[in-house]
Amino acid sequence: MSTWLTKLIVNNKGTFVNLVDDGFVFLYSNYENYGMKVNELKDELQNRDVIDLLSERHEILRRLAEEKWNKHNTVHISNSEWHILSKIYKNQPTISEVTKVVDFSRQATHKFIKSLAAKGLVEVSNAENSKKHKVIRMTSFGEICYEQNERNKAEIEQQLVRTIGEEQVAKLKNILQLNWMECQSPEQF
Repeated sequence: MSTWLTKLIVNNKGTFVNLVDDGFVFLYSNYENYGMKVNELKDELQNRDVIDLLSERHEILRRLAEEKWNKHNTVHISNSEWHILSKIYKNQPTISEVTKVVDFSRQATHKFIKSLAAKGLVEVSNAENSKKHKVIRMTSFGEICYEQNERNKAEIEQQLVRTIGEEQVAKLKNILQLNWMECQSPEQF
């Protein structure tokens, strides 16, 4: 077992407990209701379906990335705000274009963009040839923050590589990049 992994298991009063079983990584947030022993956590994981496992890992990894950023920076940025920044980076979309590609309501998207502007990460201006549409542009400060967060996520990925191995991470990425379903609407299931 790696030193990093041992620390996480021994120090389970922190944010995350990390378990490795047969080459798969299991990240668990240490919520109060997760005061379980390591074997109990493994047993609980075996009773999860793929959708719940993916959802849980996604949530935990996103929370880890958000906490990593917020721990070292005075400008706190939520996962939802990072998601919007990812759609704006190196682009100048309109607010309505961003709304179409994120899974937030129009009102929520406006709220997040307003928050990002207040933090100095983006600027909102009128679109050329249209007073109705607003264009969002990432500021230089916003680009610096976004690029640092990308490095933070790469560090988290490297922790995963050290835990389960480079080959397993490559396999996981390949699986996640596959087109899993030919149908896209719930009615087709």
